Amino acid sequence: MTIGKIIDGKAFAATLRDKVADGVAAFAAQAGRKPGLAVVLVGEDPASAVYVRSKGKMTLAAGMESFEFKLPASIGEEELLDLVEELNADDRVDAILVQLPLPAHISEADIITAIDPAKDVDGFHVINSGKLATGQEAFVPCTPLGCIMLLKDELGDLSGLEAVVVGRSNIVGKPMAQLLLAENCTVTIAHSRTRDLASVVHRADIVVAAVGRAEMVKGEWIKPGATVIDVGINRIADGDEGKTRLVGDVATAEALAHVRAITPVPGGVGPMTIAVLLRNTLVAAHLREGLPKPTGL
Repeated sequence: MTIGKIIDGKAFAATLRDKVADGVAAFAAQAGRKPGLAVVLVGEDPASAVYVRSKGKMTLAAGMESFEFKLPASIGEEELLDLVEELNADDRVDAILVQLPLPAHISEADIITAIDPAKDVDGFHVINSGKLATGQEAFVPCTPLGCIMLLKDELGDLSGLEAVVVGRSNIVGKPMAQLLLAENCTVTIAHSRTRDLASVVHRADIVVAAVGRAEMVKGEWIKPGATVIDVGINRIADGDEGKTRLVGDVATAEALAHVRAITPVPGGVGPMTIAVLLRNTLVAAHLREGLPKPTGL
């Protein structure tokens, strides 16, 4: 039995971060300042706190300025909007990221809309998502952009390939489909309510699983020789001692017998998200200074 290749997202992300660091040094020499990333964390969600801490460390490691704002879950929406406006006006800040999810009393849509689209390195603002949908230059959400980088590195030209995206979120599923369309793939967006999901997945040369259900996509669903990008991060029980482990949306052990290549969980898409965030921040800094967009990223 042939076993598929494991795509090393961790190694790819490390290479991308090195390229960004080189770009940051070149930018600082031209602009006389460092690119700045502001990250806003509201509340005490443990996963978000770990993620924000990691973002801060990697921002500094790339030679950028890191501005972190840790706010109580009780903060009012108006106070948060005021902070966003301050960051919009701060010339040291090229990029603004408000960590989601936000507490229930705060409208995520209102906060995202308040961010200057030129500083929206998450690519969630309606202007950036609209530009992406119409094929214009825009900031693209970090996770799907990382996925397309991994796919192009593994497969080269994606033109003509049939791709199925399982998941329809604004953060991953929809922008992922737009990026694949831009690469001339034939794209189907499927989801948990798709009829006969197994047969829809089985016809795909590229499967991107981003539905948020542990090991939902079974190995036998995968067309032999397909490439699978597993975006899911799900924590499940591991044994009887209260231990847990992370798994993706794809049953990886089963899928390995079918795939050409697959991203693991952890160590696949996850590391790419922060690396692409740094890349987007560097791009934002160039555009704000009127410099040409950096190449090779």
